[in-house]
Amino acid sequence: MPLTRLWASCGLMAAADTKLGGSEESSLRSEESSLRSDESSLRSDESSLRSEESSLRSKESSLRSEESSLRSKESSLRSWESELTSVQHSLKFVAPLKEEFVCPVCRGVVLNPQQNSCGHIYCFLCLQKLLESSSASGPVCPVDGAVITPAEVFQDNCCKREISSLEVYCTNSPECTSVVTLRHLQDHRSCCEYERLPCGNPGCRAVLQRRQLQEHLSVTCPHRAEPCPHCQQPQRLRLLQDHVQSFCPEVQVDCPIGCSLKVPRHKLAEHREACPELHVDCSYKKFGCSVKDRRRNVKLHEDAAVAHHMLLVLRSNTHLEQQVEVLQEEALLRQQEVQTDSLLLAALQKKMRPLQQQNSSHEHLVSAAQRALCRQQEVLSSVQQVSRGLGGLEDLEELRKSLDAAIQEVSAAEALREHLGTLGEKLKHHSGLLDLHAATLGHNKQRLQELEATSYDGRLIWKIEDFANRREAEVKGQPPCLSSVPFQTGRCGYKMASKVYLNGDGEGRGTHLSLYVVLMPGDFDALLPWPFRQTVSLSVLDQSGAANHRSLSFRPDPASKSFQRPAAESVSNVAVGFSCFIPLDQLAAYVEDDTLFVKVKVDMAGLEHL
Repeated sequence: MPLTRLWASCGLMAAADTKLGGSEESSLRSEESSLRSDESSLRSDESSLRSEESSLRSKESSLRSEESSLRSKESSLRSWESELTSVQHSLKFVAPLKEEFVCPVCRGVVLNPQQNSCGHIYCFLCLQKLLESSSASGPVCPVDGAVITPAEVFQDNCCKREISSLEVYCTNSPECTSVVTLRHLQDHRSCCEYERLPCGNPGCRAVLQRRQLQEHLSVTCPHRAEPCPHCQQPQRLRLLQDHVQSFCPEVQVDCPIGCSLKVPRHKLAEHREACPELHVDCSYKKFGCSVKDRRRNVKLHEDAAVAHHMLLVLRSNTHLEQQVEVLQEEALLRQQEVQTDSLLLAALQKKMRPLQQQNSSHEHLVSAAQRALCRQQEVLSSVQQVSRGLGGLEDLEELRKSLDAAIQEVSAAEALREHLGTLGEKLKHHSGLLDLHAATLGHNKQRLQELEATSYDGRLIWKIEDFANRREAEVKGQPPCLSSVPFQTGRCGYKMASKVYLNGDGEGRGTHLSLYVVLMPGDFDALLPWPFRQTVSLSVLDQSGAANHRSLSFRPDPASKSFQRPAAESVSNVAVGFSCFIPLDQLAAYVEDDTLFVKVKVDMAGLEHL
């Protein structure tokens, strides 16, 4: 019986019989003490069992560790045996190999020996192949025909130790005269000077002894890498000559234009910009000079024909002044049209005010008529109820008159509603006219601003005011960038604009000012050469008078889509420029009175005015 039940039974007996004698009470106490001693002995037994259990667990963990170490040793033993499989039949032993150490399947020395119940040993791999290729009746020993039962096969470690300690000659004999135990043969081969190894250079198929390999890799291999004598970059030996003749950027080559200088291959493009033999146009071509010759001759021509060039410049300036006068006349006409549209708009607004007031009064009348109609309907319903209860003709006549009056009021309200609808349509018509005139006025104002600000000499001076607030707004994300008014490289030239990110864009966001230029669809794009190839210079102007302007230039990439002809339906091409134009901490020197000046200049050389 459990101890808890014994204690409970003792308690019940004590509660049931409260009149026991002293001898019975003493016997109960002795039983209680014996029960307590039994309980303590049980607890001690339990603790001893727990200690035994913990010792068993520790023994189990030690056995597992020993098992893992044995497995690691077994794997290491198998590794050297598996590596010897390729040379198993070419091994030369110092002492003649015993027959019992010869595998009856492959006739080579037994590697990782496995013993059958018949007493013969086999290589582990040979036994596996024998088991896989046997018939349905089961595999048999090739020596005595005994059946091989997989459950009775075991690893013969004793035989394995004897075989691993057999002495063999190095597989590279007679060049190598070393004698080692079979177990250490692979360790010896890994450092043997006569071991044959393949060349490690890509493309080379040579196989050499280890002692010759290093010299082959660094001196004689035709596939080795050698540094280029000009750029010091490693190149394959068989490709080195081709690299020097065609690709090396540091090789001195003749100028392709025909001057006597030799320049590094990677500086040919830079040399082209200064080569005296390059055929170029006179820098006054945009003013009408048609001379085109070698650069050095053109320079002499420019020095000698100063007077002629000044006449061309004066003639061009006169032409520009005439164009400016025409533009001023057009601007004046546009301004007069804007004033006329403004007066018309004011007159339409005056006409709209009484119509709107009349419309509101008519709406009040309609609502009053609707309320009166509701009252008359209520009266009519009451009249119908009274007419059912009264049979007098006089009451019916009065009710008919009130009904006729209500019908007249309803007719008047309907007419008023129709008139109100007509007035609403007129109001919509006049509103449409007003919106049309407002849109025309806005377009004319925008066109007038563009005409006043557009330049036609390929230059733009952009004044950016309220710099601090605009930059703060850009930091917050609104707007992302600022765009200048368009400018052109001529009256019929390329149309362009500039874009600036006051807080930076892309790589320069938060650290630099980003400055770009963008090509826009123009009216004369069909007559212009594409892609756009003129050098563009972007500048932030110094306002201190020291002319310490910050400028960067770029030459368009003809393959870029940004310099192809803009699509007529698009706003512009993708902007091109410098995301890290100037650091923001240096920009403060170019901002005065919260104003920044940006300049864009297009190289007009080679452009012809239409």
